[in-house]
Amino acid sequence: MNWLKSIFYFMVFFSSSTLGILYGGMFSKRERNLIDLEYNIRLLESEIIAGRTPLPEALENVYKKGKGEIKVIFQEIKIDLLENRREDIYISFSFQKNLLKKQYMFKDEDISIFLFLGKILGKSNKEDQESNLKFIIKQIQTMKEESRIEKEKNVKLYRTLGVLMGISIVIIMI
Repeated sequence: MNWLKSIFYFMVFFSSSTLGILYGGMFSKRERNLIDLEYNIRLLESEIIAGRTPLPEALENVYKKGKGEIKVIFQEIKIDLLENRREDIYISFSFQKNLLKKQYMFKDEDISIFLFLGKILGKSNKEDQESNLKFIIKQIQTMKEESRIEKEKNVKLYRTLGVLMGISIVIIMI
């Protein structure tokens, strides 16, 4: 009977610790996705500015050559743009809002920067688009730094909290 209690206590401790680790991992995921988003926007910038590639083709190239799982967003935008024959790319960008928040762990500030990209693409001349894309990349770099600091603080906190909660529950049960 004691070995059954021991296994139960271990499972409680293990579950609590795992939950702490998983919750802390959300902060790492946001940072990773911001890094990948910056890379993909730089790729989009080179496709549009240097390559003078049409927007749907540029979005497809970002999907093919891009980094991370966030590159799928660019494919989704391209599909929405072409299937629904949208004149305004911002609408296609705005449909990705919930996905960015739930799957990629973006905050509202991150999403607003991404939506700003949708507002400026294809709406101005080459020089204006280039300066706007550089502004967006600068904003993403700021968000990356903020998410790195937040990750360093919170990942350790939630991991420790999960372990301590598991120990506390086991002690109370004993």
